[in-house]
Amino acid sequence: MFRRRSAPAVGWPVRLVGVAPLGDPVVLRPMAVSDAREYQGVRRHNAAWLEPWDATSPIDEGGARTFVELVRHYDTEAAAGRMLPLLIEVDGRLVGQINLSNIVLGSFRSCTAGYWVSRAIAGRGVAPMALAMCGDHVFDVLGLHRLEVNIRPENTASLAVVRKLGFRSEGTRLRMLHIDGDWRDHLSFALTAEDLGGRSLVDRLRNSQPSLWRHTGADPQ
Repeated sequence: MFRRRSAPAVGWPVRLVGVAPLGDPVVLRPMAVSDAREYQGVRRHNAAWLEPWDATSPIDEGGARTFVELVRHYDTEAAAGRMLPLLIEVDGRLVGQINLSNIVLGSFRSCTAGYWVSRAIAGRGVAPMALAMCGDHVFDVLGLHRLEVNIRPENTASLAVVRKLGFRSEGTRLRMLHIDGDWRDHLSFALTAEDLGGRSLVDRLRNSQPSLWRHTGADPQ
């Protein structure tokens, strides 16, 4: 049984390691300046797959950050405890990203997760595993109480991720985020520490797809 800490254990950088249902080794790690070429290549190759779900701005903010500025921003926010931005690697290849943002302590103790993976790895359980690993980290290590994910109703691939992990639906938020050039409705999902009953999200993922784990022999621990 996982032990829930009463106070956050703040630490950066963070590196998390696991195994997805089909046996893919998954590593979550911070972004580095040296990742620029690979990261930009993955994003460029998956542009049509990802752009419908990418956040945009309703106002002109003077151009996008450079990659170096993005890394510095992530590191600053992570060191301050406001964000946990991690790249997703499988077999040493960069295949996606998962960010925990809006980390709030005090009486709220909550955060919001967003994620993407390349089309080539979709359907292999990598995104659910990454979210499960991050969820266990924020509940067990950071001592948060609530994890939230907001997804456009049309994004069936992302909806499958939260359903595999048993996130609770909290309804629709109208015109919640500016995505792909306009304000878009989102479906809101959440988990609290009580929802897990002392177990881990990785265990919950394994129990949601027992035939996959048994077939491959993959051990998520």
